[in-house]
Amino acid sequence: MHTPFTRHAGVDIPVICGPMYPCSNPELVAAVSEAGGLGIVQPIALTYVHGYEYRAGLRRIRELTSKPIGFNALIEGNNKLYRRRMEEWIDVALEEGVRFFLTSLGNPRWVVDKVHAVGGVVYHDVTERKWAQKGIDGGVDGLVAVNRRAGGHTGSRTAEALFEELAPLGLPIVSAGGVGTAAEFAAHLRLGYAGVQLGTRFIATTECITSAAYKQAILEADEQDIVLTMRLTGVPVSVIRNDYIQRLGTDAGWFARWMLRGRRTKHWMRTWYALNSVRRLKRSLTSETATSEYWQAGKSVAGIHDVRPAGDIVREFAAVLD
Repeated sequence: MHTPFTRHAGVDIPVICGPMYPCSNPELVAAVSEAGGLGIVQPIALTYVHGYEYRAGLRRIRELTSKPIGFNALIEGNNKLYRRRMEEWIDVALEEGVRFFLTSLGNPRWVVDKVHAVGGVVYHDVTERKWAQKGIDGGVDGLVAVNRRAGGHTGSRTAEALFEELAPLGLPIVSAGGVGTAAEFAAHLRLGYAGVQLGTRFIATTECITSAAYKQAILEADEQDIVLTMRLTGVPVSVIRNDYIQRLGTDAGWFARWMLRGRRTKHWMRTWYALNSVRRLKRSLTSETATSEYWQAGKSVAGIHDVRPAGDIVREFAAVLD
């Protein structure tokens, strides 16, 4: 099946393995691309979590597949050191032949300018129309519409409502959230989406380097086990309810709420949250208990009942398009 997204990405199947901190290890990214979808590199996971020198990590993926891969650029904030590092990562990705980029947060214009200069394309993560318009003003080629069933940082709208809101803007739209089965994949394409991005389904795969406990928690969870918490990053994060989350709670404290309301102080508060969540997320890769870590997941857990090779999942999804 060919869509505007598959033509932009140069892939056969309109499936993205979404960038996941900490779960986007090279083997998982490569397996999805090799099967005909698009694996997305998450550079902080590649370097900080999985221990690769950045260029060497990209080349490790290239050892496993020659098919197209993508790159995730988180561009929020005014931290000059982070911005310089992200610019370096993007430059290296372009040098190594990456031509599909997924931007998240912030103004994507500077990424678009770099990528368009060499014939690449940029899609932008959005949760509502106003962010989509800012992405379009920044020159992006497509949108990834994050709905309220997504894992991790989630949206507030249904997949149907979000498509209706964004379709008039005229760009290809990829759906992100709530897809764990081939039937759900086909249903999102029938809505008019040009592709579907999956995260949780690809955590429960043989290639994903995370703990057996995390994968088992996904298999055992149902929709009602997925909750939103503000206590991790200062914005709603979709996680599996476990002992740790129940002890931590889901609402930000009064001081955090006050900090998050301020135009400047919200960035300090989010930085504090981010530093703490990075440490916890990295530890969650190996933790075999649910007593001290949190596990991100979306409502697609309801349809995930086994741990399988990522390539098998992509091929199963492709089969419903025949």
